[in-house]
Parts: sequence; C-alpha cells; structure tokens
Amino acid sequence: MTINIEYEAEKKLDIPYEDIITRVVEDSLDYEDCPYEAEVNVLITDNEDIRQINNEYRKIDNPTDVLSFPMIEYERPSDFEHLEEAADDCFHPETGELLLGDIVISIDKVEEQAEKYGHSQTRELAFLVAHSMLHLCGYDHMEEDEREIMERKQEEILRRGGYTR
Repeated sequence: MTINIEYEAEKKLDIPYEDIITRVVEDSLDYEDCPYEAEVNVLITDNEDIRQINNEYRKIDNPTDVLSFPMIEYERPSDFEHLEEAADDCFHPETGELLLGDIVISIDKVEEQAEKYGHSQTRELAFLVAHSMLHLCGYDHMEEDEREIMERKQEEILRRGGYTR
C-alpha cells in the first residue's frame, strides 16, 4: 500500500495526521473488501488553496472541507471485479497497485468543523478521509439513498477504528 501525503499548509496540526490518514485509508479499503494493494495521494492544504482547486474543478468559488478525485469509474461502488479488464488504466505499471485517486483536505476546515461539531481534530480528520475514501471507491451522496449508505459506511469505518465522538 502506498499512501503519499503532502502537507502544504503553513498551519500545523498538533495530531499524528500521517498515522490517522494511513489507518483510515487502510480501514476503509478493508471495510470495502478491496482485494488489491492500492495507491492513494493525500494533499493537506488550507482554505485558500482548496477554494482555488474547488473553483477550478467544480466551478464553486468557496473553500470546502475535502475534495475527492477518483481515478476509477465503477459499474457499482466498490465493484473491484471488473478492474483487471482495464488493468492498463487502473494499476500502477511498476508497483501493480490499484490507483484509487487523490484526496485534498483543508486543515482550516478540520479545525473549524471539529470545534463546530464538538469533537476532536483527530475524529474530524478521520471522518474526512473515510468520506473521501468512499468516493474513491465509487460511492456518492447526490441521492437520499446514496447519502444514507455513505453515512452508515463512514460511521462503521470510524467506529471500527475507534474514532468516535
């Protein structure tokens, strides 16, 4: 498993963010029964940089807490069976790892939302990573039933990892 973490924000988190990210990425893939070793890229930035990325890719000129950029198009969420048919597009040619995609997290939002929701920054960071990992596995929350499925899965991933409120 390769988890590339880049920390580009000036503000520093006083929590073991690399350990949290790594654990939640691994827990998410275990929960979704991913049969492959995977590669995930995580960028930690601030509100201004994530606002620019959000505007560029989604045409929304506001900061957000997390952005997900999946590399795979799934027939159904977490349907890993069809991926070998598209091996050239889905797997790293040198490592053989499944290229899941990129996650961008605003450290400012981690702090703001932890305070707003009355839980730790550790829990908030874990939540954002779990949420984004589900997107990288093909889940979405545009429809009510999709939202309910994602929320249930997020909470189970966090509960299993001990990231409770």
